[in-house]
Amino acid sequence: MSPTLHKVARFADLSAERGTRVRVQGDDKDAKEIPILLIRDGDAVRAYTADCPHAGGPLEEGAICNGRIVCPWHKGTFDVRDGSLVEPPPLKALTRYDASIKDGDVYVSLQPVEDSAPAATSPGKDKTMLIVGAGAAGAAACAALREAGFDGRIVLAGNDAREPYDRTSLSKFTLAGDLPPDDVPPLLDPDFFEKHAIDRIESQAVRLDAKDKHAELADGTKIDYDAALVCTGGTPKTLRIPGGNLQHVHLLRTRDDARAILASLEGRKRVVIVGASFIGMEVASCLRKRKLDVTIVAPGKVPFAKQFGERIGEMFKRLHEKNGVVFRMNARVSALRGGNAVREVLLESGEKIAADVVIAGTGVEPATHFLSGVPLEDDGGLTVDSGMLAAPSLYAAGDIAHFPLPHADASVRIEHWRVAQQHARVAAYNMAGSARTYDGVPYFWTFHYDKTFDYLGHVKEPDSIEIDGDLNAQHFIAYLMKDARVGAVVACEYDTAVCRLAEAMREPLTLDEARRIANA
Repeated sequence: MSPTLHKVARFADLSAERGTRVRVQGDDKDAKEIPILLIRDGDAVRAYTADCPHAGGPLEEGAICNGRIVCPWHKGTFDVRDGSLVEPPPLKALTRYDASIKDGDVYVSLQPVEDSAPAATSPGKDKTMLIVGAGAAGAAACAALREAGFDGRIVLAGNDAREPYDRTSLSKFTLAGDLPPDDVPPLLDPDFFEKHAIDRIESQAVRLDAKDKHAELADGTKIDYDAALVCTGGTPKTLRIPGGNLQHVHLLRTRDDARAILASLEGRKRVVIVGASFIGMEVASCLRKRKLDVTIVAPGKVPFAKQFGERIGEMFKRLHEKNGVVFRMNARVSALRGGNAVREVLLESGEKIAADVVIAGTGVEPATHFLSGVPLEDDGGLTVDSGMLAAPSLYAAGDIAHFPLPHADASVRIEHWRVAQQHARVAAYNMAGSARTYDGVPYFWTFHYDKTFDYLGHVKEPDSIEIDGDLNAQHFIAYLMKDARVGAVVACEYDTAVCRLAEAMREPLTLDEARRIANA
């Protein structure tokens, strides 16, 4: 029996610049409407599920650039031709539907097109791929290895191996009370690991010898591997000061950390955040939503000046102050005081700040202490080539990786989870025998008082910053210039422009070129 075809649009009404969402009544009498994304691809039309499989972003609000569908929320990309995954954070392809054109009308079938499994790219039945670290990169590597056709053994080792989850939600939503720790979404479908025969070991690596290709885990498990990916991320820096071990002094890295912070906040009012990092500032936004008193103590003149420049940093500071946050900038904490629990924060200046809870957001250190047989950089990171290879059969991704950024003069280390996922996909394909190199554009987003700020690209010490829009109203796009080229973009409420630039910035752009693309 042939599937039912539904007339959904006129082909002439479809834009070539972005998708069009339509809703189609299911084939059964009581079926719900199904949202479908129509893509005009030359003289043809494609049909896919309309929401990004990562977090449900409405794909029609993104853009179509370089033959890719770009999600407006987190800039994941899919191939226009078949909906296959190109760039994370989504870790699977779009559901595809048959679409056709007759007499200028577009018809779709609601029966999903089943893609055949890829053939193995190299003999792998007797090989073992070890992934050390079960965060965003580890999950992406598991998905990409199977996507690339590797059919041997995959071992995912780490404390979160049972269910890798979206840690970025902890500082953006969980501490605000919007998303309980247990509701933080997993990065892969619940049946993924069983369906793809992934061995999960909930234990950290305590030793990995790159020369012997051998790893040992904290639970005593020993693994000989053919290739390994190390993506253990960063270890939060503790407060190494007197009183740093008092009760109600916290770091934020895991669900358990978030649970502990939420428990400490019960019945307490005054919170001091040490460090004006992205996590620290996002936590401040969350806690002000809970009507808590929040003070941020940090060195430096303004938050984010290193990343965004002082003018944009001042905007973030004003936004937080408008929402009730008190800053102590150009300040350092010398000690925490209390009985068993913290009661006071002492600054080097001698100032004392009353505190019921202290949260440290002072950065991370690469978690590479267990590695041997491979040289480490002074900061503990690993240098990799463009294929993410650190040593024979050993790959690295994410926070620990010093990697060559396209069109940059030196390797960089970037501590953002989407970059980690980009790295992991490159590494996984190379492990599976399909050569790939990193050619992505770094991207991350930060969330403050219900406003999303996008950061695209990477630049140190820009020569100048050109701002279009209203910075103080948080409706702007800023171009960070270096050597007469756009090195990075910071934007708020310019989603479609950032989608276009996420693809266009794979090649160097002048300011005029970037503005033309953003305003197209």
